[in-house]
Amino acid sequence: MSKMRSECPISCSLEIFGDKWSLLIVRDLMLYQKSTYGDFLKSAEGIATNILAARLQALEENKIIEKREHPDSKAKVLYRLTHKGIDLLPILFEIHLWAEKYFTIPEDLKEMVNDAKKNKELAIKTITEQLKRQLEEEKREV
Repeated sequence: MSKMRSECPISCSLEIFGDKWSLLIVRDLMLYQKSTYGDFLKSAEGIATNILAARLQALEENKIIEKREHPDSKAKVLYRLTHKGIDLLPILFEIHLWAEKYFTIPEDLKEMVNDAKKNKELAIKTITEQLKRQLEEEKREV
């Protein structure tokens, strides 16, 4: 973990996921079931390979994600959110809610945003439980 600039919680958090790409990687893992380097490269935002490698390494070093062996290829690895990474879900929800006020959001996200607007706590709890259940199931398979 890199040295923090201050003890401010916002500053410390931004040191880990405050760049342009890290939360997009977390989003892809969390909401779009992307899990390989190639999957992330195919995201609409068009991340460069050197940036992707650096962000994946930083997220892994900060225990937001972890690497696992790919079951079908020794040349590939799978990236998974850790519990610490899954705990970023409420932040992503808040960003979606804010963005929905000021931007047009994609159709595939409207249902999630509408559910969050109706009962944010329940929506976050439901998705968090689902993500943690998947994580535990994958750990048992290893």
